[in-house]
Order: sequence, then C-alpha cells, then structure tokens
Amino acid sequence: MTTSPFLGFPDRLADGRVPGAVIFGAGHGSTYPGKDSSGHALAADAIRAASQGDAALVEHWDFDLGGPLFDGKQRCCIDTGDIPTILHDNAGNRTRIEAKTREVLALPAVPILLGGDCSVTFPFLAGFADHGPVWILQIDAHIDWRDEVSGERHGYSSPMRRASEMPHVAGLVQVGLRSVGSAGITEFEAARRYGSRFVTAREIHAQGVEAALRHIPEGSRVVVTLDCDALDPSIMPGVAARTPGGLTYTQVIDLIAGLGRRARIAGFDLVEFYPPTDIDGVSALTAARLLVNVVGTIARQV
Repeated sequence: MTTSPFLGFPDRLADGRVPGAVIFGAGHGSTYPGKDSSGHALAADAIRAASQGDAALVEHWDFDLGGPLFDGKQRCCIDTGDIPTILHDNAGNRTRIEAKTREVLALPAVPILLGGDCSVTFPFLAGFADHGPVWILQIDAHIDWRDEVSGERHGYSSPMRRASEMPHVAGLVQVGLRSVGSAGITEFEAARRYGSRFVTAREIHAQGVEAALRHIPEGSRVVVTLDCDALDPSIMPGVAARTPGGLTYTQVIDLIAGLGRRARIAGFDLVEFYPPTDIDGVSALTAARLLVNVVGTIARQV
C-alpha cells in the first residue's frame, strides 16, 4: 500500500477487538497470455487516495446512510493493505487471494476486496467454501460466463461460470446487464440453464432496484461483486469497456442498502476500475463513495 489507508482506517483495532470488516487489495489475478493487467493494479490505491478528503469526516452525518458511517458505534473496519500479487503468476495469485479471504472469514469478519480485474473474483468466492451457502449478487454490464479464453479458465471473462460450479454457491443474480460483451449464445444459454437471474440495466431504470432484490432470498448470506463497468460511464469513465446506459450511483447504493435490509452482506469485491482511463478522478471518487456505503451497510448489520 503506497498511499494512506482507506478513510484513514487502522490496520488493526485497539484492545484486540475483532473488526466487522477487513479491506484488502489484490492487483493481479489470472491474466490472459499476452495481456497486461498492470493498469487495474493501480485501482486500490487510487480509491484509497480518493477517500482521504473524507477521512476526517467519518463521524459526520452521511446523507447516503442516514447517519454517521458507523451509526454511532465503535469503528469496526480496518484496511490491511494489498496482498502481494505478481503479473502472470495466475495460480499463485489465486492461492494468495483465497487464503487471505479465508483468513478474514475466520476472524470472523466481512472481507472487502479491492481489485484488480474480474479475475480476482474467482479466488475471492472460492474462499467462502467453508462458509456457505452463499448467494452471489453480481453488479456488472456483462455476465462473465466464458468457459475459457486462450486456454485460461479463470480470467476476467469467466468468474460467474466458475462460481456456478462451486457447491457452496446457492444461486446467482446478475444485475446491470446491457449492450454486448464476450458472451455468445452458448454462454447465454449455459447461464440460463444454470438458473442465473438476469436483471438488465433497463429493468432497473424502469422498475427500480426491487427488480433485482426480489430474486435474493430473505435472510440469505450474499457475496456482492461490483464490476465498475456496471455504472454509467458518465460517472465511471475509468473502465476498460465503456458502455452507455449504465446504472446510476444512487441506484447502486440503493441496491446495497436494500440488500442490507433484506439479507446479509457476507463479502464484497469491487473490480475492473481502470485508473488509466479515469477522467479528473471522477471514477476513483465514485468508487470510494460506493465503498463507504458498503462499509456503512455492513456496520449496520453487525
């Protein structure tokens, strides 16, 4: 970690208290042959840097949350920095990300992973193998259901396909879908056969976030994976594949808050923020505020 921690959070709590949530970063997951994911590896620190302006305001009233971040309780979130990942050390990166996720869950605490591209999601979800069943709420423009790309089965186009094969995953809800991506008819039909619930961005715009939340069983434990390209590029330009018609900031925080009331957030990752294409830090600021809402929602469920 080369910048200050997110919102100035400590890396441990005083008096040996167990945190409610633990933030950690992972720059690299499973990179495709001939590709360079180094731009995504800049994301975690860019989000941390964007949060610094609010670090002194943690106890102030937050209108997104309807109160201070920790709702009048003791601070319950820490930032342990980035775990070491190495470009193209795909198997090693997966092992390290899964091990860190398991370590956080054993505390027990809610793991919050800052990627990295979508390939970090597979080992993050694998870390929940002993903590199922969990549902997955994927917020993304794409379904990420490719079986393999260039011989790699764990790259950024495949995490939901791999998740569907995990015994501890009870179901998938995929929200914000729009335009065209790497999925062909074969991948679409495979996801449908599995039983994944698709909720397009247009459905959210027309019906509100309840169009997605109604598919989440009440009281279930849910891992949320947020791909930044789910948001409209007007507020999240810093992605590799800009697509018009995306979700608004308010829709995403309403989705997070609604999930917190309906179920329990067991884990969260934010992926696919690509700082080289950001404009005037807008994406980093949006991502930081989304993370604030996640932390605040988790604080209200512990």
